[in-house]
Amino acid sequence: MQVGLHIMNFSWPGGPAAIGPTLEQALANAEAAGIHSFWPMDHFFQVPIIGPPEEPMLEAYGMLAWAAGRFRTLQLGALVTGVHYRHPGVLVKQLSTLDVLSGGRAWLGIGAAWNGQESRALGVPFPSMAERYERLEETLQIAQQMFDGDDAAYTGTHYRLDYPVNHPAPVRRPPIMVGGMGERKTMSLVAKYADANNFFELPDPAALRHKLDVLRTRCDEVGRPYEDIVKTTFGQLGPLDLDHARRRFENLADLGVDLAIVDLPDPADERVYEFMAELVREVEPMGRPTPAPLSP
Repeated sequence: MQVGLHIMNFSWPGGPAAIGPTLEQALANAEAAGIHSFWPMDHFFQVPIIGPPEEPMLEAYGMLAWAAGRFRTLQLGALVTGVHYRHPGVLVKQLSTLDVLSGGRAWLGIGAAWNGQESRALGVPFPSMAERYERLEETLQIAQQMFDGDDAAYTGTHYRLDYPVNHPAPVRRPPIMVGGMGERKTMSLVAKYADANNFFELPDPAALRHKLDVLRTRCDEVGRPYEDIVKTTFGQLGPLDLDHARRRFENLADLGVDLAIVDLPDPADERVYEFMAELVREVEPMGRPTPAPLSP
């Protein structure tokens, strides 16, 4: 099993001028610790569970491109892009560019989105949930087509692309991760179109096992091998207690989780990365052999 890094809070001392150097040092420490990937959240404003909208928030794809030029092993994706934020053809071009310039390290993380406040604040249309799911399925179809080099015209209910050419092609076809816990629509889309899922790391292992069992059922319904899906979770790291963390990640590995993405107590604290290096060494042998989409 592997460990990914999520950062959602950029309220560091020193104001805007300090964000770049602080983030650069954090990611350098993460890469040195053997962390698999960097997953900033794709929001325009800070989310309410963390702080008010006036808190600092960086745009995800600018940040990922910046990181790609500075680091050589971290894989890179958003956790996760709201489907209505960007036109799918433009989004695929962004991902393909990121993949080419990073040498094959880009992932497309995407979901149906939820934060209407930030969309309305910036004038971004925020369709109904039903329409966002329709747009998500069309976007997944378009991404598959463009990543595969098929430039035939695409006509859907919400999108029409007359000539979806995508050159240069990605170095590695970016794995598609769909985020969300919905048992009917979201998991059906994972089974039909995605290379990976992302679930919240639920505190009750039985509850997470149930979600994974539902995903298995959705795969069976479309004739997709459940084992083809890279299982990922997102959670808070919590106290820096190696024994506690080892048991926690052993439980995740036993459930079949391949990649555990965590938010650190303070990503600017260099001491946390000594702990993370130990944790990465502990969890690497856990679980099944690394699925192909986890490797560049």
